Amino acid sequence: MFKAILWDNDGVLVDTEGLYFQATRETIASVGVELTVDDYRQLFLVEARGAWHLCSARGVDEAGVRRLADERDRRYLELIARGDPLLPGVREVVSALAARFRMAIVTSSRPEPFHRAHAMTGLLRWFEFALTREQYARAKPDPEPYRVACERLGLAARDVLVIEDSERGLRSAKAAGLTCWVVPSPLTAPSDFTGADAELGSLREVLERLGGARA
Repeated sequence: MFKAILWDNDGVLVDTEGLYFQATRETIASVGVELTVDDYRQLFLVEARGAWHLCSARGVDEAGVRRLADERDRRYLELIARGDPLLPGVREVVSALAARFRMAIVTSSRPEPFHRAHAMTGLLRWFEFALTREQYARAKPDPEPYRVACERLGLAARDVLVIEDSERGLRSAKAAGLTCWVVPSPLTAPSDFTGADAELGSLREVLERLGGARA
């Protein structure tokens, strides 16, 4: 019997992971680095390493990397602004579960793109809080983000369910001692989800699995 649900954001609630990949790929292509989908999945969604080291290997100095990062971030915001990034079925599932469970978002996203995306979705009214990247020291796959969220909720790990789509998110949740159900996105589907408590085909299945539960 869970008392709360912690949600990842990118790829679970909003279709922004692909936009981040696009912005990164376009930016680093300007210095001759080709970033494939497989590269992105491994470097960002498994290792949480990023791709700036690939630019450094091409001779880009520290100041150049900072400029590229700023360009990537501007491009990402432009892509988000093009339309509502809400994934299909999310509003129905989230609104139904919010009536019975405490809920919060735990994301690696920075505050500006996170809030810009959700200004269009209208989802945040159903969540007690959102932990964005500046609110913890060590990002996923470290367990800190989920531990911080549990502390804010005042709940033990056994009372909390996590919904994730990435390998690094799964590792973070499990290292924090939490139950984690994975709903892979097209980008993350080939990843290794060994250790997940469930691997589901859609968010609708989350709702169905919790249909008989009471918070």
